[in-house]
Amino acid sequence: MQHHPLHGWRQHALIGVVLLSVAGYLGSVLWSGWAEVTAAIAQVGWAVTGVALLLSLLNYVLRFVRWQMYLAQLGHALPWREHFRIYMAGFSMTIVPGKVGETIRSVFLKAHGVDYAKSVAVFFSEQASNLISMVILAALGVWVYPAAQPFVLILSGVLIAGLVVLQQTRLLAMLDRFFQRLLPPKLAQLTHAVYTTVSHAGRCMRFPILPVGLVIGVVAWGGEGVALYFMLHSLGSDISLQTTMFIYAFSMLVGAISFLPGGLGGVEATMIGLLMYHQLDQAHAVAVTLLIRLTTLWFAIALGGLAMMQLSRHKH
Repeated sequence: MQHHPLHGWRQHALIGVVLLSVAGYLGSVLWSGWAEVTAAIAQVGWAVTGVALLLSLLNYVLRFVRWQMYLAQLGHALPWREHFRIYMAGFSMTIVPGKVGETIRSVFLKAHGVDYAKSVAVFFSEQASNLISMVILAALGVWVYPAAQPFVLILSGVLIAGLVVLQQTRLLAMLDRFFQRLLPPKLAQLTHAVYTTVSHAGRCMRFPILPVGLVIGVVAWGGEGVALYFMLHSLGSDISLQTTMFIYAFSMLVGAISFLPGGLGGVEATMIGLLMYHQLDQAHAVAVTLLIRLTTLWFAIALGGLAMMQLSRHKH
């Protein structure tokens, strides 16, 4: 008998994180004034919220196209409907502690003949592409907040170094052979599995596929930045699109580097802080942050849950 992938510890972790998030969001609303925050949410209105949901949907579709492109690069073409369900199901695990929750896709892809080394390599390529795209978006307006410049600069350096390492196919193969000779069999097996995954990821992060993946990433995440801009302007704020893009991308980067599930806490605190730094009053900053997280992260988790239910039904 097969277990549902959401059984056991994952389910408990998921429930725990949701409850903590609700408590955190409720706390921030009460801290900022219930009436003021709810009035600001009402002012943003259904139309702008609907546009934000559509832009988030565009984000998921574009990232799926990139995911499919990476998988095709490694020699796998799946029927797009089934594949889209598998891709979306991964989002249901976004808030399981550690971003690796999304590797649940590997379990479903295995049934379609995609081995774990390849699906994990595609996952890492996607995460790297997301990070680089966010750094590009943050860099476009980084001078509006000088304190963020060293962080963006160091992260850029680390990502460029990582990309350079991925290009060194001969060196990586040499290191693999060296470890095979030097290490005990079990450890050698583990390092070889890592080498296989890294070399697969390298194929996704090379020219000509690398810039295509990055353009998709910048457009996908930029769309969610535009949604934040619309929300701010519906509240009468005059924060520019460039600054909004920086606030969104930088907050997401802080969330990613924190390794907290879904960046929870880190993203919200950074976004509220940066919006207030740019003269937005506290209640408006909290309202906009809650709305953008509901229409991006939590919308993805809800759609992921639906996709997971469909996949489980098919499996049974």
